Amino acid sequence: MGRAGVSEVFADPRPAPCAVPSRVAAAAVLGVGAVLLLAAVHLTQGTSGVGVGQLLALLTGSGTDGTAAVLVASRVPRLLAAVVVGAALGAAGAVLQSVSRNALASPDTLGVDAGAYFAVVAVAAFGLVVPVELSALLAFAGGLAAAALVFALSGGGTGPTRLVLAGSAVALALFSLTRVLLLLFSQETSGLYAWGSGQLAQTGLDAVARMSPVVLLALAGLVGLGRRLDVLGLGDDTAAVLGVPVRRTRVLVTVLAVLLSASAVTVAGPVGFVGLCAPAVLRLVAPLVPRLRRHRVLLPMSALAGVGVVLAADVLVRLVLGGQGGVEVPTGVVTTLFGAVVLVAVARRFRESGPVRQVAAAHSGRLRDRRGFLVVLAVTLAATAVVAAGGLLLGDTLLLAGDVLNWFTGRAGPITAFVLDTRVPRVVAALFAGAALAVAGTAVQAVCRNPLAEPALLGVSGGAGVAAVVVITAVPAVGVWTLAGSAALGALLAATLVFGLAVRGGMASDRLVLIGVGVSYGAMALITVMIVSTDPFNETKALTWLAGSTYGRTFPQVLPVVGALLLVLALFAGRRHELDLLAVDDDTPQVLGIRLSRTRVLLLGAAALLTATAVAAIGVLAFVGLVAPHAARALVGARHARVLPVAALLGALLVGLADAVGRTVIAPAQLPAGALTSLIGTPYFAWLLWRSRRLAA
Repeated sequence: MGRAGVSEVFADPRPAPCAVPSRVAAAAVLGVGAVLLLAAVHLTQGTSGVGVGQLLALLTGSGTDGTAAVLVASRVPRLLAAVVVGAALGAAGAVLQSVSRNALASPDTLGVDAGAYFAVVAVAAFGLVVPVELSALLAFAGGLAAAALVFALSGGGTGPTRLVLAGSAVALALFSLTRVLLLLFSQETSGLYAWGSGQLAQTGLDAVARMSPVVLLALAGLVGLGRRLDVLGLGDDTAAVLGVPVRRTRVLVTVLAVLLSASAVTVAGPVGFVGLCAPAVLRLVAPLVPRLRRHRVLLPMSALAGVGVVLAADVLVRLVLGGQGGVEVPTGVVTTLFGAVVLVAVARRFRESGPVRQVAAAHSGRLRDRRGFLVVLAVTLAATAVVAAGGLLLGDTLLLAGDVLNWFTGRAGPITAFVLDTRVPRVVAALFAGAALAVAGTAVQAVCRNPLAEPALLGVSGGAGVAAVVVITAVPAVGVWTLAGSAALGALLAATLVFGLAVRGGMASDRLVLIGVGVSYGAMALITVMIVSTDPFNETKALTWLAGSTYGRTFPQVLPVVGALLLVLALFAGRRHELDLLAVDDDTPQVLGIRLSRTRVLLLGAAALLTATAVAAIGVLAFVGLVAPHAARALVGARHARVLPVAALLGALLVGLADAVGRTVIAPAQLPAGALTSLIGTPYFAWLLWRSRRLAA
């Protein structure tokens, strides 16, 4: 396996001399005691006035009917939901890590939760009312399809960086589709946004009662396969020699793990990263209790640890925010924050392995001569102009070229003037934000020497989003430049955090990406907390901004991104040769007298500034900073003097096209541009991962 801290999982069947059952029993007793203590605290929390005294009175037989009603109707269902969800996700995460031999595998990094969530929302969006069992079956089908796709793209999940990147890409595309459904069918899917972050609140015991047997049966099935899983830990060849059907066992185990995850989603929505946190907790204890490496011990203990993680998160959120805060803020947000910390901690121990960096995008392309470059530049410029013109003419009201000309000359009628007064700033915002993200992505990929890096995956977009939401929440009437400055500060802080954590021990490219993904997850969890805790009934506004929309843009809101783009393009043009050298290795720039650390900080800071202004102008868009630089390098080669202008035009073309299509295909309703860029970028990203897998082989 050869990757310290990542592939170092539990699948080691060899017993240690000190592996005495008493240690397992002691660990189990301590775990059960901790869970019971958390459960007792959990029962005392809530929105009603029922506290410890009333509960003790109820135990002694002197309690009131009101106290009993609160327990039966609210607190016990929530507690049991936490138990079912925690056990299911804890066991699922442990077995997925074992079967893939990857400590970063979990229902989240495999896209299982995103697939299950999308299936549930799709059913609700089309007005179908289905029983719990059918909802669970649909969630299972969605989760299984997502996991199969991620495993196919990542080569079975054994490459940690490819696994996390493939899972993040698939999950991002599915969440984009889900957001589109939530926006288009807001009445039918009311309340599913907060539920989509993992909400334990229950209206009764129906879902818990129906899913509990499924979880128990799936967990029992996995425990029954424990010996096979132990042998699989010795390697596929050894397991096959010992008579274990390797492929059949992997498929069966994965199906059972997805079934556990789908059951958890059916009960409480996607409660994030429990499947990553629970095995991480046991990994800390494993040196003291070696028998935890045996799957017949590991799986029940992982389920117990998962229950503890979910209960601790739910207790914490209600302890900090109060009973009402526990209703508004999903428990899954807290577990996602826990998981982001675990992901970053594991990534920091990661050693560079290389396969992802072997994508040859930086060296591809046939049109490398000057004439070919000029032809590509002219074609992309013309295509961008066509998209801009189409954006002005298309929408809920179709216009003619003469209408636009009359508007420019001040001779348009009132209706035409009103339409173009709102449409022109949107088109300009889409074009400049797309160009800004593409240029930022070009710089990030060069400096990091990772063709799969982009601002959204490195946490920069998330940091800008957190800062922007904080300012909007605190000061709803905030000015444009204040918002842009706050987003820039957030992006710079996020970039500083990611690169500061990655630089220790050498800035390994794969480690950088993994840490960035972890920071991105944490940032999105913080955004969800702020939205649902300050304005839980205005989900449409939040979803529109998070999905990347040009709705309601004005010229003053576009000015920061225009200014930043012109400034940073001039900077990058002046340092184009340094970008070329940084994309090669660390030694060449130093030999030529380039101060590596200072240059990296300058270029990445400029990229963060571009990303921040784009986020402030149009919201969070993913994959633009990935697709446009790749396409540019494929067309004109790797020299940044040529890549930068072509990437900027391609980024503007991509976002402008997505915005025009989103405003036209279902007019008068609209699709956010970010949802369409995710759907466009995900197949391209998948192709890059597949290509990296082929080259690594």
